[in-house]
Amino acid sequence: MNFEYSSLPWNIKFGLGSLSTLSEELDLLGKKKVLILTGPGHSEIGQQIAKMLGSKCIGVFDKAKMHVPIETLNQAKKIALSLDVDCTVAIGGGSTIGLGKALAVKYLIDNVVIPTSYSGSEMTNIWAYTEGNRKITSRSNEAVPILTIYDPELTLSMPLKFAAASAMNALAQAVVNVATDKPNPIVSSMAIQAISSISEGLPLIIKNPKNIDAHAKLLYGSLMAGASLGTGTTGLHHRLCHTFGGSFNTPHAETHAILLSHSVAFNANATSEGTRQVARAMNVDNASEGIFNLLNSLKIPNSLKDIGVQQSDLDKAVDISLEKPINNPESVDKRKLKKLLENAYIGASPQQI
Repeated sequence: MNFEYSSLPWNIKFGLGSLSTLSEELDLLGKKKVLILTGPGHSEIGQQIAKMLGSKCIGVFDKAKMHVPIETLNQAKKIALSLDVDCTVAIGGGSTIGLGKALAVKYLIDNVVIPTSYSGSEMTNIWAYTEGNRKITSRSNEAVPILTIYDPELTLSMPLKFAAASAMNALAQAVVNVATDKPNPIVSSMAIQAISSISEGLPLIIKNPKNIDAHAKLLYGSLMAGASLGTGTTGLHHRLCHTFGGSFNTPHAETHAILLSHSVAFNANATSEGTRQVARAMNVDNASEGIFNLLNSLKIPNSLKDIGVQQSDLDKAVDISLEKPINNPESVDKRKLKKLLENAYIGASPQQI
């Protein structure tokens, strides 16, 4: 067996009530001038954390937006630099976390993250912003937070449909690092744990949305999914999700949820062993069908048309996706990609193409 593995500089605190340790953790990190980052939906908890931090908090920016528009990034940058902050604390989902990561890479502002969803983004060195209807994505270890606090209690406030979509997004991060033609045993081990935890946890929160143990299981699964993506690979699936998010402003988690089963089916011949491992981790017979059936059990959008994509957008999406070469197990061309998107557009069962 031959492989290479290099870990990212993770610093993690996980557990019920761990949010209460934030001030103490900032002291240990030597951070005294903090800017809170949130989106509009988390303004209240942002203010609560600001109050909890007292004099350490010198500002709150509550205008984080999906896909990190360059205008939002510039606005947050202006405030952060004018206040001479030594750290941001991003509390929220992928939109807010993405803003903190972009500030960390572009302006070297240390970032602490407190996830309230299952995005898993905080565990990766992938960062992005959107400019001119294109999502510009790159990797840098500067994007990795200097501390991530996981408190399952913070996920209880998520609307059920959002929680389900967020968990499916995390599942995608793990699946693409098992169903691959270049498996890494360490990355795959983390990803398989993530797939198992998410597959077990999702039905439990559908049955009882306030099941704290299920939320903890999903939060752990998202952590491990993000870790596998952070040190693993991406391919066709993430290219398509970034295309629709950046160019058509589709909701991030739902886009991942809808496209995942189709991406897995597309690559099934080239990733046969990995695809079987995904199925075993999910306790199903067929990986792409299992993912598709799980999606349909969640009562969230299951087709691209359900999230605002027009059929006339599909050709443009194909062209944008193929503007740069795709590192993908199965070869990709316009015909095959168009067929995949046509299936995803109507919510048809995933097919090998």
